[in-house]
Order: sequence, then structure tokens, then C-alpha cells
Amino acid sequence: MSTSESTRPGPRRRRRFGSGQPSTPADPELDKPSDPESAARTILLDKLTAQPRTRAELADILAEREIPDEVAAAVLDRFTEVGLINDAAFANAWVESRHRGRGLGKRALAQELRRRGVDDELARDALDELDPDQEEATARALVRRKLRSMRSLDRQVAMRRLLGMLARKGYPGGLAMTIVKQELAATDEELPLLNDSGLEVE
Repeated sequence: MSTSESTRPGPRRRRRFGSGQPSTPADPELDKPSDPESAARTILLDKLTAQPRTRAELADILAEREIPDEVAAAVLDRFTEVGLINDAAFANAWVESRHRGRGLGKRALAQELRRRGVDDELARDALDELDPDQEEATARALVRRKLRSMRSLDRQVAMRRLLGMLARKGYPGGLAMTIVKQELAATDEELPLLNDSGLEVE
């Protein structure tokens, strides 16, 4: 075989159709649901099956999915009419659950409901269902539980920390101060009186 034959280039491979060609940009109109109302219903049912939500939260979700405003409003109205969306029931359940589960006071609960888009009047109605005696009992239980790990702390340090905890939980300052003082006093009475040597005084 001659040198010219050995160096002759082989046959070119046929390029596949579309190979190396720039892809055609997707048409954004094709990504939109052909039936926005049906898509909105599916989205709402999926979200409500997972967990209860407020109308405002669901409206935000539909907006993110690019459901037209007028379609979203109509579907949300229909879901509200049949009781699938019920902000009053949501608020009542939220207050009950978060107070018992997290020990939150009315102020913190009101802030959470506002962030979730619950109407102020509905939020007030739900918060009014929280009995003041129950709120005080919950705050007192929080203080007693926290005090178990504070017996070695200076009284003023313990007081500041307890008041800060109740403030973060949403309890009013006057109620918090009363409870903290009472519980610290009760703790002092329970502790034995020690002398300078650390021995209990009889």
C-alpha cells in the first residue's frame, strides 16, 4: 500500500439531523395551562390535602403558578363557598394548636395569623376564645419548667431570662413580671437556707 493511500482520509460521517444546531427557545405560552380554572382547582386541592391553608396563602400560590387573577379569584370564591377554604376555622385551630403545643401568648399568635393573611377581625375572634386563665396557666408552666435549669443562677439573671422568654412567647409584660416574681419567690421558699460553709441551717 502506498503512502498516499494510507494517509487518505476516510469517508466523513454523516451528521445526524439537528446535531450541533442551537435548540429552539421554548415558547412561554406553551408552558401555561390550557385550562387555567382546572389547573387552579388541582393546585388548591393538592395544597389543602397536605395541610390547612388560608385564602391569602392559596392566592399567593396560584399567583406563583401564573394562574390569571380573575380565574384565581373565582376558584377561591367557589372553594370558600363550599367550605374548603375557611379562614375562621383555620384561625381557631391555629390558636388552639400553637398555644398548647408551643405555649404562645396572644400577641405572638396574632402576629402569626397576620403573617398568614388572616383578617384582623377573624384573628381577634379566634384569640378571644383563648381564656385568660388558660393563658396565665400556660405562662406559669413555662416559667416553672425553665426554672429547673436556673437554680444556680443569680436571681436577677434568672429574672431577666424568664422575662425575655415570656416576651418572645408573646405574653404581656405585666403578666410576665407578676408570674416570674411569684415563681422566683416560691423557689426561694423551697430552697434550704445555707450558711457560709454551704451547710443547711437548722
